[in-house]
Amino acid sequence: MTGSTSSDLEKDSIRVNENANITTTPLYNEHVDITGVDERKLLRKIDIALIPWLSLLYLLSFLDRTSIGNAKLYNLEKDLNITDTQYLLALTVFFFSYAIFEVPSNVFLKRLRPSLWLSGLMFCWGIMMTVQGLVHNFGGLTGMRWMLGMFEAGLFPGVNYYLSCWYKRSEFGIRAAIFFSAATVSGAFGGLLAAAISKMDGIGGKPAWAWIFILEGLATVIAGALSFFIIQDFPDTAKFLTEAERTVVVRRLQGDDQFSAAGEKLRMKYIYKSILDWKTWIGMIVYVGADMPLYAFSLFLPSIINQLGFKATPANLLTVPVYAFACLITCVVGFLADKWGRRGYFNLVFLCLGAAGYIILIASRNAALSYFAVYLATCGIYPVIPNSIAWVSNNVEGSYKRSVTLAMVISFGNINGAVSSNVYRAKDQPWYPLGHGLVLLYIGLGLISSTTFLVLLKRENAKRERGERNEIIGDEKSSGHEINGRYETVADAKADKGDEWSGYRYTI
Repeated sequence: MTGSTSSDLEKDSIRVNENANITTTPLYNEHVDITGVDERKLLRKIDIALIPWLSLLYLLSFLDRTSIGNAKLYNLEKDLNITDTQYLLALTVFFFSYAIFEVPSNVFLKRLRPSLWLSGLMFCWGIMMTVQGLVHNFGGLTGMRWMLGMFEAGLFPGVNYYLSCWYKRSEFGIRAAIFFSAATVSGAFGGLLAAAISKMDGIGGKPAWAWIFILEGLATVIAGALSFFIIQDFPDTAKFLTEAERTVVVRRLQGDDQFSAAGEKLRMKYIYKSILDWKTWIGMIVYVGADMPLYAFSLFLPSIINQLGFKATPANLLTVPVYAFACLITCVVGFLADKWGRRGYFNLVFLCLGAAGYIILIASRNAALSYFAVYLATCGIYPVIPNSIAWVSNNVEGSYKRSVTLAMVISFGNINGAVSSNVYRAKDQPWYPLGHGLVLLYIGLGLISSTTFLVLLKRENAKRERGERNEIIGDEKSSGHEINGRYETVADAKADKGDEWSGYRYTI
């Protein structure tokens, strides 16, 4: 409803339980006049303030974590005197620290200001990235990869949760896709940047791979410092909006069944609800079906192309059109899924395309055919990541519950990134049958879990349509069932139950 007037929001903010006496949800900032606010212009203002800078931060984040794949092509292993097994271990430790710190980071993000927490994390991981270019042995590289994972952990789940606090469920997908597409841009940009920085080989006594880490790390440090002044806080306190505009943002979210948009105090109950919610656990499997392939793809694409007969710099440059295609398809899927609202079906279609790509990669012994299959493989990876996050986020209500759920989903995907670091072994080159086979297995998990999620959500919506989940409101016994809870008002039921409220409908 991006084209609606502000008066429509007041109507949408009042929800009536069809089977109960007339009971309304209190209007947020009832005293504030919002008649002069144009919702379409407001949404554009929010987009400009949030999306470009956050996307740049994620571009730098993904560039920092995956640049080691490009650096490997410039004698990283030889200079540090490490084996292929040790290189894979250095990749692996990143994912353990990354996964461990995601859930607590999201809780801190909600408790603290996003401008303070996110900028602080970025500044610290920039330092770790820079120091990574100064290491001289396996221990130093491994230690820096652990620290890099720890500080980077908060950005991706944090920003996705943060964006879900600003946009309606039907608007979140395309924003998540644009934000995530920065990963595809970083893939293309990373190849070009590594090829350019490699020309600095020997300057200051440092090899090309060291300069890749140092220069990219310094750029991140600068961006982290600037982020403190650029990143906005949550809608109810955002300084770049007027009071009337803040009121419109919160009311439109509440009208979209985001009842906690006006603020929510931390209670352990919300965290327990997230942990015990079946949607969290199925969402974790859905996400891992694309996330493990993502890391395998981004870490080893230069090596895969290199083994198809191209030298280091041409191999890096040939990754650019692959990532450009991934960026395009990711944004198209995000837009269409928002428009049509069938996120689960998009997952199924694109995971099938990705599976086809990896089947060709396993069977092919032709460089040109394998390069074509890489494009198909991107379809089952890049658009599915933001679509799955939007799908899970759309089906969880409660600020703290959603923050923990998203962090758990994303952290489980990232811990499986440790698997991706170890499946493309040097002895399997040039065709890497083990690596491609395991990625195909994970895509299969994504297909099965997406189908399960879709079926169970449709079944639960049907139960709510039949009134099986109705609560008892006030003294009216005929309208609900005692087992579903008894509340004084509909507003009380919404606040207590979140997405379990009988009037809430899940996105399929």
